[in-house]
Order: sequence, then structure tokens, then C-alpha cells
Amino acid sequence: QVQLVESGGGLVQTGGSLRLSCAASGNIFSRAIMGWYRQAPGKERDFVASITSGGSTNYADSVKGRFTISRDNAKNTVYLQMNGLKPEDTAVYYCNAYLRGSYWGQGTQVTVSS
Repeated sequence: QVQLVESGGGLVQTGGSLRLSCAASGNIFSRAIMGWYRQAPGKERDFVASITSGGSTNYADSVKGRFTISRDNAKNTVYLQMNGLKPEDTAVYYCNAYLRGSYWGQGTQVTVSS
């Protein structure tokens, strides 16, 4: 059983920063591709960033240069540092783990005020 628990969301002004965390239980974390996705009201869930077990990263064009994904395998935790936040970044952010299947957290709300 894999469980993912996100934290770190909140309300921030335009240009501000937040760091999201996702703590994973289970024994797949170190081998899994970890990712962040987001879903705004009335829209589909979109890819934000991912990081492989070896540390290779990938980002959506809309967040390149502003967001940074990282992982700490010793702590079974993946992070998303978000800088230069914009109102269009407002969404529920979901953590994902992929290894022979896809696992999701419950999401954490990020709201950026203009």
C-alpha cells in the first residue's frame, strides 16, 4: 500500500513563494518517478513537474524557471519549490508516484491572489 500526503499549500500574493512537500509511505519511493500535477476549477489535471529516481527532472513550460522539484530518498519526500507565483498557478496540487502503477495524494490547495 502506497500513501502520499501533501502539505505546504496556502494563500500567497502574486510574486510570492511556497514549498510543497509530499511524504510517501510504502517501499517504492526510492524507485518511483515522483511528480506534481495541478487542477484548477473546471479544468483537467495538468502535469507540473517530475523527477526520476536518478534525479532527472522535467517541467511544464508554464513553470520552467519558477518551480523546482527535488526529492530526499532518505525521508521518502518530494518537494516542489514554487517562486514567482502567479494567479494562474491557483489550483489543487497533487503528488503522484509512478512505479508499475500510479498513486495519488489527496491534494493541497494553492491560491495566488492578484
